[in-house]
Amino acid sequence: MTAFIQKLLVGFALSSSLLLAETMTVEGTTVTFEAPADFKPLSEEIITLKWPSHRAPNYAVGNEAGSTTIAYDYKADVTGATLPVLKMQFTAVFDQSIPGIEWIKNEIVMLDGEEWIMFEMTSNAVDTDIHNLLLVTILEDTLLTFNFNSVKHEFPQYEAALRESIESIRFNR
Repeated sequence: MTAFIQKLLVGFALSSSLLLAETMTVEGTTVTFEAPADFKPLSEEIITLKWPSHRAPNYAVGNEAGSTTIAYDYKADVTGATLPVLKMQFTAVFDQSIPGIEWIKNEIVMLDGEEWIMFEMTSNAVDTDIHNLLLVTILEDTLLTFNFNSVKHEFPQYEAALRESIESIRFNR
């Protein structure tokens, strides 16, 4: 192997490992995930602008502009609910309430040995188009959600880091 190829491979390995930097913990759980290196907690001001108060997540990290974010929450009591029923309910609500929704994925997947609903969709917001990767599961009768959200024109720039972040979700039981 030439020295150039070795340097190239080492550079690629280092850059890949730097995409994810900070381990975040979902408060009230043992669930963790790795946030992309340049993502920081969003200010109250950005959270208020980005989400109406009744739907605002408790926690969100994102890029400096707040145009690509990871919102996560653990708060809704769903005692007795099942993922297939929640999937049907969420789908119906999204189809009725999200302007210009286009489904990419709407399925139950396995992450870290746990079942999750994976909703991947694009939609129209007031000022731009959005790409969402929404994960939903039930942990101890409570809804655990992650919303990986990006303005559509930025999504290609952040897609690999967001998908790595999804794959980093751990229950740490």
